[in-house]
Amino acid sequence: MELLSHADVTAAAERVAGRVRPLAVAPGADDRNWYALEFLQHTGTFKARGAVNFIRAHQEAGTLPEAGVTIASGGNAGLACAWAARRQGARATVFLPAGAPAVKVARLRAYGADVRLVGHEYAEALEACREHAAGSGALASHAYDHPLIAAGAGTLMEELHGRLPDLDTVVVSVGGGGLFAGVATSAQRYGVRVVAVEPEHCRALNAALAAGEVVDVPVESVAADALGARRVTPLALHAAQRYDVCSVLVPDAEIVRARRDLWEEHRVAVEHAAATALAGLRAYGPAEGERTAVVLCGANTDPSDLTRPA
Repeated sequence: MELLSHADVTAAAERVAGRVRPLAVAPGADDRNWYALEFLQHTGTFKARGAVNFIRAHQEAGTLPEAGVTIASGGNAGLACAWAARRQGARATVFLPAGAPAVKVARLRAYGADVRLVGHEYAEALEACREHAAGSGALASHAYDHPLIAAGAGTLMEELHGRLPDLDTVVVSVGGGGLFAGVATSAQRYGVRVVAVEPEHCRALNAALAAGEVVDVPVESVAADALGARRVTPLALHAAQRYDVCSVLVPDAEIVRARRDLWEEHRVAVEHAAATALAGLRAYGPAEGERTAVVLCGANTDPSDLTRPA
């Protein structure tokens, strides 16, 4: 397994500098609790960081083919890949299931992507993406399971440390583990503890820690659209085993409550995946005086339910 180092994250920070939006932070309940507002990032999530790093690294190495980059994802990773490819002058081919929401298809095409609708499930789109890469020579990207993607995500922590240098703990939600792996790799350099939060029934990292190896898990959660990975990346498991990490599970009801609280208290509309991190902070229970930051990782959501009475 190719491991992730802090040098990988700092190299990524140089590549993405000036190409992604700087991280904004805002105080939470008091001056000991902060929010990292990564939902303000290009395409609405942290994934823009990894996508830019992935494409720029291959451009620098001369390994980005004329056929460009390809990915299977109708979600945030696909949007970030298409956006980053356009910004870097590269072609992007994105594979989605035929039933993908029209709004996502339209947004991908607006980013200049060649959108291919294949099959009815993600697995079929993924297989078509692999066949396209093999036949066209396009460079295959991944939503989270690649060192360049994880290192790009880790640049968020580099910026967070710069803004809050006396931070004790960072809280981040975990799906496949790309964001977590990058953040944990950066955080350990600065002595910052990481709280890794997952829905109770989307617990790929938690289950892997219990088993001592990557395992498949069932997926069932209100946050499954972004956190519903059936297995965590080995990079994430390695980081969780090696660094100061606390694994926390939260029920869907607490995720929904945290998302509504962010709206009611701050008028911030985020994905359930982002609210998962806030629910995790509450379950973790910081010690008196512990300075924490919750990563609000994305806001590609329909906020209409937040304006209705609970």
